[in-house]
Amino acid sequence: MPSTLRFRYQTFEFINADIHIRTLRDTQQYFDTDGMAEKLGISSASWPMFGVIWDSSKILAHLMSDFDIAGKRILEVGCGIGLASLVLNHRSADITATDYHPEAERFMDENVRINNDQHIPFTRAGWGDLDDTLGEFDLIIGSDLLYERDHINLLAGFIDRHTSQKCEVIIVDPGRGNHANFSKKMVSLDFSHTQSKPLDTHYLTLPFKGQLLRYLR
Repeated sequence: MPSTLRFRYQTFEFINADIHIRTLRDTQQYFDTDGMAEKLGISSASWPMFGVIWDSSKILAHLMSDFDIAGKRILEVGCGIGLASLVLNHRSADITATDYHPEAERFMDENVRINNDQHIPFTRAGWGDLDDTLGEFDLIIGSDLLYERDHINLLAGFIDRHTSQKCEVIIVDPGRGNHANFSKKMVSLDFSHTQSKPLDTHYLTLPFKGQLLRYLR
């Protein structure tokens, strides 16, 4: 990565493992290699958002630390730094990660290296892309994905295209106001829906105001 970026190194403790992470130092970092992000419509203000760890991603990662993964092909959507993917990968899960940001894969590869784990398959894809080669999954996960109303139909369509005949979807939503309409869209695609508060968030500094969204088909 370019030396103009400044990084932060952290260790997150889970049930049976410590996961070491390199992130951006803060959300003031910016380096658009070859103008790629600009070409993709990613502004300088939103560019660094992929590169830090948010509370929603911590909750998802803790949930995945002891989740039943046996025989499941798993996809993390909008992974950003991909803390949940790194946790699952450390557990030898069949995990694939995807994000739209042009730097997400480089950070993922570096964090896999830091943890001495196996390569995580990564595809850079937008939710509106109809020609990706990801295939179908038994479990699709994500955190803080519904930050714009326009994303509701795109995300639901993306998930629908990549679900196996039987699939579970888990999204940790911090409460940006779009999850109700998203759930209605998912129900229209033949998913059942439940939502709840995360049971244990002792590792967070502030109370979590969002919801844990689950969809089954």
